[in-house]
Amino acid sequence: MPHARYAVPLIGMFLAADAAAEGFILPEGNIQDRANGILALMAYSVVPDLASSSISVDDNSAGNPEINMTQFGGGATISKELPLYLEGAAAYSRYDPRFVASAGNESRRVPAKWTSVSATGGIGWDFPLSDEVVLRPIGNVSLGYVTSDLNTARIFVNSQFDKEIDFLDDGHMSAAGLGGSMMIDWERVRPEYEVDLELRYSYIHLKSIGGSDVVQGSANAETANLWSRWRAPTPFNVMHRPLRYVLEFSYSEYLGDQRGVLGFDRLATAGVGLEFDSSAYDLFITRTRLVVRHVLGDNLSGLSLGLAVSF
Repeated sequence: MPHARYAVPLIGMFLAADAAAEGFILPEGNIQDRANGILALMAYSVVPDLASSSISVDDNSAGNPEINMTQFGGGATISKELPLYLEGAAAYSRYDPRFVASAGNESRRVPAKWTSVSATGGIGWDFPLSDEVVLRPIGNVSLGYVTSDLNTARIFVNSQFDKEIDFLDDGHMSAAGLGGSMMIDWERVRPEYEVDLELRYSYIHLKSIGGSDVVQGSANAETANLWSRWRAPTPFNVMHRPLRYVLEFSYSEYLGDQRGVLGFDRLATAGVGLEFDSSAYDLFITRTRLVVRHVLGDNLSGLSLGLAVSF
């Protein structure tokens, strides 16, 4: 991740800020930048985004060997008579950096793992531009929580340093975000096919609202998205309904503080899958989709499997 501006061993800021060590030395860094970096990573998770909904990155050469992010969510308009749009998304990420403490010619790795969870909700209203196109402004609010898991590192650090590191016992940060989105949604439904195209711009300002005294930061999550889906029936019937094939394409441009954090400024996905229609049965779920997607970015590529349901 050559452009990993913030994706560095973030635990270093807490250790360097709270302890003056003898023997092994923890490199100092700009505490404010590191705190902002935590929220910059969270910025990927708070904006509903298909392209970054599932990311796993390994880079041993950079000393930050692993980060995993998973997001799930959805949204829908209640009805044409009541064009209230509601959306929600939840995300989980696990970041496993390797902090290096040095003492002259000797250095040791300090294992430090981060876990973050976040949730975003949105309320909007559909303004019809035609029978198939709506303009949809959305207000968004987000909450996030980050905590460090340093049980394995505590023994090493406390044995090498004169002071107890407060953050090791209560390392966490809460964040809140407020912003909005603007979306143009085109939906066309025909017996022989269904097409859906969305253009969306989202902006959410994240700010820390609690945690350790040294952890105060902010970040702007700003993303422009294009998302499209084509669905059409196949000649086969499953569960007394036509089995559909699905084609998807999405493109996301990251414009805020998350831009370049993980080594890419944009992501694109192309997917193909199948959709099963269970509406012939008395079930809460009416449709189930399985889609295999190929993800492309500036410095990464990979495959993902997506599961979606309709009610």
